[in-house]
Amino acid sequence: MLTLPDIFVQRTKDMLGSEFSDFEAALNRAAPVSLRKNPRKFADFTGSENIEWCDSGIYLPQRTVFTLDPDFHAGAYYIQEASSMFLEQAVKQYCQDKNKVIALDLCAAPGGKSTHLLSLLPENSLLVANDTIHSRIKILYENILKWGHSNAVITCNDPSRFASLTCFFDLILVDAPCSGEGMFRKDSNAVKEWSIDNVKLCAERQRRILADIWTALKPGGLLVYCTCTYNKEENEENMKWMTDNFGAKSLQVKTQPQWGVSENSFHENFSYRFYPHKTKGEGFCLHVLSKNGSNKYFPEKKENNRKKYIAKNLNFVRKYLLNSDKYDFVIENCVVKAIPKELANEINIVSNRLKCVSSGITAGTVKGNDFVPSHAVALSADLNIAEFPKINLDRHAALKFLHKDNMRFDCETAGYNLVCHNNNTLGWIKNIAGRANNLYPREWRILMDIS
Repeated sequence: MLTLPDIFVQRTKDMLGSEFSDFEAALNRAAPVSLRKNPRKFADFTGSENIEWCDSGIYLPQRTVFTLDPDFHAGAYYIQEASSMFLEQAVKQYCQDKNKVIALDLCAAPGGKSTHLLSLLPENSLLVANDTIHSRIKILYENILKWGHSNAVITCNDPSRFASLTCFFDLILVDAPCSGEGMFRKDSNAVKEWSIDNVKLCAERQRRILADIWTALKPGGLLVYCTCTYNKEENEENMKWMTDNFGAKSLQVKTQPQWGVSENSFHENFSYRFYPHKTKGEGFCLHVLSKNGSNKYFPEKKENNRKKYIAKNLNFVRKYLLNSDKYDFVIENCVVKAIPKELANEINIVSNRLKCVSSGITAGTVKGNDFVPSHAVALSADLNIAEFPKINLDRHAALKFLHKDNMRFDCETAGYNLVCHNNNTLGWIKNIAGRANNLYPREWRILMDIS
């Protein structure tokens, strides 16, 4: 039995009343296993159950060892808690009629909501995926790269840095650092670390974050704020603080009764809670705010990134991508990137004002007379697969490739060959005089025993 802090029990009883015993019982049941499929790649799960508030979300009947599934490494799906996929409803209801959305995921690592946004936003949109903690950027980069979209910029900045992007974003997602009440079932440390003082500390920090990024939201833009907590301090009271101090307006999100989502209204601020005894998922709370006012939009002047130049003499790189005319190919320190032309100005603005880790698609590296294609382009959903010889591996051989074992590849074409499994690309090998070099990134290789 999970032992809950006495003060948490009393506070939650005050909130849930007679439902508390059902809530407590749910915390002592096994957590459901859920994931979200990548619409631009292939993943097949038999016997799965759909998540009703997310078109690409499914529950699995039991947990599996995802590390030993090549499709996981190909970015065909993302393991994600089901409740947090409710983000889809807010985006669909308020952004679907737009042609282009400039979005920010402020606290993005490890990348679950960022990859979800990349699948939801209109085609010409830009996502800036940011995290303040440098050590978390590596996993964020890996997950976004595997998802295979070119319209993402990864940054590592404190929220205060976004004040330089006045009225720049149409949508800002703040998945706020919180006291973690909704994760008690999955994380015993969250129970041990919980306290009233920590709740208050988190609420104060969340307000600082919200105040820091509010200026970066366009008038009429949306702020989606969410936590994995139940308490009002980190949820409704913070939203009331935003409406009282910044003139924000709380928006409703349509739900279906069978979903079991609890809609609450607190001083005309709407919140949407997921309780584990009412929905098949962990604890979660989401709010949507709109920004009023008539602030002047960020200057639309063209900005040039002086560190890069368009690589006009590298047109052969265009064969790597479908619809290559929609990209500018730029080069810096021998690394060639493909930047969507439609988003070049916005990407330059972000790159010039923030600490930018990655943008667009890294196509590859020029090494003397050779061009070495990148792992990023191999996993890109825009890869022009027909241009390259392919090696199709079964599951066991694919795992050996991902483990970087010594192995022979059945390939006749010299040069770079695509390694594939289950209609998904996994990476490159280079075939040289009958010897094939495995180019899978060493830092990403499977470390566990694959036998």
